[in-house]
Amino acid sequence: MTIQTPSRPGIADLTEIRVREPRRIAEGWAARRRRDLVGADGRLLIVAADHPARGALGVRADARAMASRSNLLERLTTALSRPGVDGVLGTPDILDDLLLLGALENKVAIGSMNRGGLQGAVFELDDRFTAYTAAEIVARGLEGGKMLTRICLDDPGTAATLEAGGRAVTELGAHGVMAMVEPFLSVRREGRVHNLLDPDSTITSVHIAAGLGATSQHTWLKLPVVEELDRVMDATTLPTLLLGGDPGGHPDETYARWGRALRLPAVRGLVVGRALLFPPDGDVAAAVDLAAGLVHGDGS
Repeated sequence: MTIQTPSRPGIADLTEIRVREPRRIAEGWAARRRRDLVGADGRLLIVAADHPARGALGVRADARAMASRSNLLERLTTALSRPGVDGVLGTPDILDDLLLLGALENKVAIGSMNRGGLQGAVFELDDRFTAYTAAEIVARGLEGGKMLTRICLDDPGTAATLEAGGRAVTELGAHGVMAMVEPFLSVRREGRVHNLLDPDSTITSVHIAAGLGATSQHTWLKLPVVEELDRVMDATTLPTLLLGGDPGGHPDETYARWGRALRLPAVRGLVVGRALLFPPDGDVAAAVDLAAGLVHGDGS
């Protein structure tokens, strides 16, 4: 029996497609219309949607904000439909859903690779590669792979994370595919992992991340917006996308901070998830349009 679905299914159709016609996922990746990684301005606005796979579902005071997959997909498809949004970063489950919905045509698709360091777990700093592999990213024609690289000098799991990250950078680079490395110096305090967001810690993490792998030809960095960012960016020649982070404070302050950071030459755009998908006023399209104007406009 073959189900009858339109060429562009809706969210309600996704489970039935997965049950009856799972081959449509592989066929969809093979047929997807691709684009160059960057356009004429050399900048990217990427929407991040890989938090749920680490058990991180909260946004501001709502600990379950991302618990509904249908709601998250609605927000993502709205964001991806807006001009100036270049693509999305996600795990296979989310990217496969967006593919079936037709939301990834002519978009950059970045696969999130290591989601094993679950939020709040005793093994949180053991960032094992449990999602995309480099081979799968290449086989499906994704434009890149992203790896979280938390470096804790007191945790032996960091060594395995660095080794796996270096291998992924090497394998992606061999196929000419972007390797997006997101480094932090991290510590564990009172049982919780904290990323150190001061300039010097960030600079140290940049140098460690830049040296991963047998080639840096296709390595990009994903870095937080910290104080003295000009000094941080002087630590590398690698193209860098800034991490939008969990929304906090007044949105106008957030956008102003992004605008200032985007003026730095090595900064080539933003990777933003919760701040755009769950804005305080609920208007995803308006939040995305403001960010797109900062990235692809004059940066003011």
